[in-house]
Amino acid sequence: MTANILPEWLPDLILLEDFNGDWNAFFDFIYDCFEKDFVLTKPVYRGKRLGLKRHPEYDGKSATFWHMMSEGSNEAERTPDMRRCERICWPKPIIDNSTDPSLKVWSEKRGSSQRIHIWFEAEGYLVVLDDRKDFILPWTAFYIEYEHQRKKYNKRWERNKC
Repeated sequence: MTANILPEWLPDLILLEDFNGDWNAFFDFIYDCFEKDFVLTKPVYRGKRLGLKRHPEYDGKSATFWHMMSEGSNEAERTPDMRRCERICWPKPIIDNSTDPSLKVWSEKRGSSQRIHIWFEAEGYLVVLDDRKDFILPWTAFYIEYEHQRKKYNKRWERNKC
């Protein structure tokens, strides 16, 4: 698979320029996409239901949403990441299609949690889920820009692949 050919199940990017640079209209649209995929529906990962990390909640939006569209280690000071925003409609179809051969899936222990990683290497995009035994939380999703970071995730996949 080349980086130019996306699977048919993957939506197009959502670009700010499609909203004539209007951040508020863009933001409302990406939140609507997230809400449709994770709030209004009950997604499932390989037979296990997905919950939603609601706290800390900002502006009435769950922590999961903020982690999928912004970056930063301080929860109260996260800043929008355009690469994440453009791909906000990608996590659900990637989760739904986790057995697709274009995706690399692995699990790693993180503290007391088990984190499931779904790595779309061709597009440099990673979805992270937190397995809580009875349910799974979509944790974050982000674009990986630099080649050295992509190599690091491939090494992690090699060590931990399912």
